[in-house]
Amino acid sequence: MINLSPIEVDGHTVLGVEVKLPKTTLLVITTDKGYIMCGALDVKLLNEHLSDREIVAARALGVRSLEQLLSAPLESVTYTAEEMGIYAGMPGKEAILKMIES
Repeated sequence: MINLSPIEVDGHTVLGVEVKLPKTTLLVITTDKGYIMCGALDVKLLNEHLSDREIVAARALGVRSLEQLLSAPLESVTYTAEEMGIYAGMPGKEAILKMIES
């Protein structure tokens, strides 16, 4: 099952996506410029093989809900996200705000 839901982050509306799969759930919170995602995101692939796309993305590990994804520290980020001031260790909510405000 796929669940799409609007999420309010400091007065801004972003999109939360939950994809329920056997034994796991994919979690994504997306803006017009980029997204944060659960551990299924392969940041290394984005940085090494898709770098020409300049994807703004970050990954948090061990999250089981969209709320946790917003509060969890980011484990890794793409090079383009770093250029926007997003960094590993930053809470997901702060990364989303940087994506909105950049």
